[in-house]
Amino acid sequence: MSASKHKHKRKRRHPVNEKNLLIATFLNTVIALVELAGGILSGSLALFSDALHNLSDAFSTFIAYMATQIGKREANPKRTFGYKRIEILAALFNAVILIVISIFLLKEAWQRWHNPEPIDSKIMLVVAMVGLLANVYALILLKRDAGKSINVKAAYIHLIGDSLSSLVVIIGGASIALFEIYWVDPLITVFISLYIIRSGFIILKESVNILMQSAPDHLDLPAIKNRVEKIPQVLNIHHMHAWMLTDQEIHVEAHVELNSDLALSEVKNIRQEIELLLKENFSIHHVTLQFEYLADHAPSLIHSKSVS
Repeated sequence: MSASKHKHKRKRRHPVNEKNLLIATFLNTVIALVELAGGILSGSLALFSDALHNLSDAFSTFIAYMATQIGKREANPKRTFGYKRIEILAALFNAVILIVISIFLLKEAWQRWHNPEPIDSKIMLVVAMVGLLANVYALILLKRDAGKSINVKAAYIHLIGDSLSSLVVIIGGASIALFEIYWVDPLITVFISLYIIRSGFIILKESVNILMQSAPDHLDLPAIKNRVEKIPQVLNIHHMHAWMLTDQEIHVEAHVELNSDLALSEVKNIRQEIELLLKENFSIHHVTLQFEYLADHAPSLIHSKSVS
C-alpha cells in the first residue's frame, strides 16, 4: 500500500453523529422520568433502579455530546495536544457514576429483600415496555458511532444495560402478576446492578489505561523492534515509548541508531520508511523518531526486556 492510499484510508473515518447523541439524551430523560413515576406508583424497586440507570444514561449521552464538541477545539500553546482527551475524562466520569449508582441499588435491594412490599405489576409492566422500546431505538441511533469513540461506547454500553434491565423488569412484572412472588423485584435489581458494575469497570479500566499513557494491549513492541531493525541502515531502535492520546489515536516515539554517519537527506528517507511501516502495519498515527550514530548507549537501553 502506498503512502497516498494509506492517507486516503485514514481520511475516510467519519465523525460521531452528534444529533443522535442529543436524541438519545432526550429519550433517556423521558424514560427516566416515566420510570421514576412508575416506580413510585407501583412500589417497584426494580423499576426505580431502572429509572436511575436511565437517568445516568441521559447524563452520560449528554456528556458524550459535550465532550465531542469540546474535543473539536484546536490545539493551542497551553493545550498542545488539543482537547481530544476530554472524551476520555468523560468516559471515566460516566464509569464512576455507573458503579456508585449500582452500589446504592444493591444496598436498597438488600433491604427490600428482607422487607418485601406489595407491587402493582400492571404499572410495572407497561412502564418497562415503554422503556424497552425507547432504549432499543436509542441503541439503533448510537450503534454506528460506538466504535468511533470510547465516550460514545460508554454511552452505548449504558443503553445496552438499560435495554436488558427493562427486559428483565418486564419478566419480573409478569412473574409478580401471575404468581405474586414479590421477592423477584429486589432479585432483578441485584442482577441489573451487577451488570452495570461490570460494564462500568470495563470502561474505567480502559479510560485509566489511556490516561496513564499505557501502551495499547494489541500493540506488539517486540514486533515493531524486529521489523524496524531489518531495515539495512538501522543498527537498533531503543527508548521506545507507546501510548494512546485517545482510544483511536496511537503515538510512538523512539531513538534509532544508524549503522553509518549519513547525510540528513538520506536520514529523511529512512525516517519516511519507518513511519510508513509503523502506520501501515501497526496502525500508529503519530511517530516521533530521534536518529543517532555511535550513541554508545548502555546495552540495557537497547535490549530492554520491554522491547527485546
